[in-house]
Amino acid sequence: MSTPTEQLSAAGVSIWLDDLSRERITTGNLAALIADRNISGVTTNPTIFAGALSKGEAYAEQVASLAAAGASVDTAIFEITTDDVQAASDIFRPVFDATHGVDGRVSIEVSPDLAHDTAATVAQAKELWAKVDRPNALIKIPATKAGLPAITEVIAAGISVNVTLIFSLERYAAVIDAYLSGIERARAAGHDISTIQSVASFFVSRVDTEVDKRLKAIGTDAAKDLLSKAGIANARLAYELFEREFATDRARTLLEAGANVQRPLWASTGVKDPALPDTLYVTELVAAGTVNTMPEKTLEATFDHGEIAGDTVTGNYGSAHEVFDRLAAAGVDFDDVTQVLEDEGVEKFIVSWHELQDTVAEALKASR
Repeated sequence: MSTPTEQLSAAGVSIWLDDLSRERITTGNLAALIADRNISGVTTNPTIFAGALSKGEAYAEQVASLAAAGASVDTAIFEITTDDVQAASDIFRPVFDATHGVDGRVSIEVSPDLAHDTAATVAQAKELWAKVDRPNALIKIPATKAGLPAITEVIAAGISVNVTLIFSLERYAAVIDAYLSGIERARAAGHDISTIQSVASFFVSRVDTEVDKRLKAIGTDAAKDLLSKAGIANARLAYELFEREFATDRARTLLEAGANVQRPLWASTGVKDPALPDTLYVTELVAAGTVNTMPEKTLEATFDHGEIAGDTVTGNYGSAHEVFDRLAAAGVDFDDVTQVLEDEGVEKFIVSWHELQDTVAEALKASR
């Protein structure tokens, strides 16, 4: 009998863990999850690093060394986080080699303080890529309006990118265009475009949280009947868009020249509403060539009792469109929903980044 995570992998879904800490690296936990839970990548963000560093012990020696060297807070964060990403990348290197560079990926994010500054985002992405110096790293760049040209610029430089904080189909279409533009420029510059990978991180549960709040405020039976349906419908329509955009002449020309598709990645797949099945955003979003990045709780729930019933996306485009017709009829302004979510997403990461700075500042101070 194969496990649910094996079944998920067999269905073409790459399972990435949405968490990283030095403790996971040094205890062998990360290697064990690769062997036992079929994970094939890791994603990080400022919230994850703030949580890891607040626990402290595993970082004490490095913090003391950085304090003795007189490192600034931002220098210390840069050194600590890139060290973790380097070590995790080395652990995932066999996966990277076995999948010809598709998986075995470890993501590290540019500072969210730069989310609205194109030039600074590009500069830091290049700095992170050079410092980590691993072919299986991914540099995370948010899909803000300022992020889009940065995505093109960074990919054009031959750097693999995880585009994060995507909520709307309109913005996702712009992300795909930014990716293809970057690949076109990389090809023209003589880069080996077959080595450039990218994923587009489409957020799921946060959509339901915001939409459901509005549906409950509307309060009609028609509105209540739509609770917890928007996130999955939105993601399914994103996959429909992915299939359409990578079948165009423009995309096919690049794919035939060796380019990779930019895979859709389902992010924010931990269930926020305890009334919902804890594997909902896994089992309902099974489609070939996708990534599902899970917090450990969701990963364990999937391994324990996830019911994987093959592709649950491509046969449901019609019903997904219907959900959006009904949301509009009920009075939900989805354009406003996605703008609120993007603004909140950037702000939450900025808050976490500042918490990370405070945690490191305290640790440095205590070591001096």
